Amino acid sequence: MSDYIFLFDLDSTVTKQEILPTVSEKIGKVNEMRLLTEATMQGELPFKTSFLKRVDILKDIPVEEVRDIVNKIPLNKGIADFIRNNRDRCYIVTGNLDVWIEPLMNQLGMGEHLYCSKANVKDNKISHVVSVADKELIARQFVHPLVVIGDGDNDSGMARLAEIAIGFGGVREIAPSLLRNIDYAFFNDITCARFLEQLL
Repeated sequence: MSDYIFLFDLDSTVTKQEILPTVSEKIGKVNEMRLLTEATMQGELPFKTSFLKRVDILKDIPVEEVRDIVNKIPLNKGIADFIRNNRDRCYIVTGNLDVWIEPLMNQLGMGEHLYCSKANVKDNKISHVVSVADKELIARQFVHPLVVIGDGDNDSGMARLAEIAIGFGGVREIAPSLLRNIDYAFFNDITCARFLEQLL
């Protein structure tokens, strides 16, 4: 048995959709959100800058409504099942906000195995972002060898630190910067999960 720890990106890796563009449909800001998201995933815009802009677009939607939308986003079943079956060795590492993704994390059993950005809420609205997750810094904290699974530019730092780095392209194209730092690429969640099983 290996002693790998598995770090998963959330959007388009565990989920079948990008979360913030899905939420933005509620207020008719899909195009604006998608442009920011794509620029970020491709590495054209720093994650922190882009994320704060994207939160600003969505901050007036009541937090409970966002949580409800996020909790209903479909998951990549193979990957989600692997996480549920191996909770003690899996962590979600995402730039998304704790207050938005909490029900989804609880659904996955990852409430205690989550690293994410954080925000304060007042009157059911985001009052301000407290911190934006830096995935590379988070990955550096782990003692055991890492298996990293992601799709975007902001997963590249984690991938460089991993014993095994995996690009998942089942939902969207794997970012060019991540492609340069991965050992394997999978385009189907069931196939990806089967490979992960071999690493246990």
